[in-house]
Amino acid sequence: MVVNLKYSRTFSKHFARRIGKNMMLSRAFDRRVEMFLSNPEHPLLRVHPLKGSKKGFSAFSVTGDIRVLYHVIDASTVEFIDIGTHAQVY
Repeated sequence: MVVNLKYSRTFSKHFARRIGKNMMLSRAFDRRVEMFLSNPEHPLLRVHPLKGSKKGFSAFSVTGDIRVLYHVIDASTVEFIDIGTHAQVY
């Protein structure tokens, strides 16, 4: 179970620009993070490891097109790296 969340500078900047101004997306993000914290493998999150230049990172879905890229630091700590549409983060 994830206990500690860290946010990269890129994630914070992109969240403010791409998500934070839209209340519906912001609420969807909050719900998915709660779900992620309680069960990182929940099927609605559609968690998947990344390949290629993003190898070592994973992603989960906030909405149909909004993704959160993250990196597992240890068994209880995850760092969110980026957030945005599929085209923006991949």
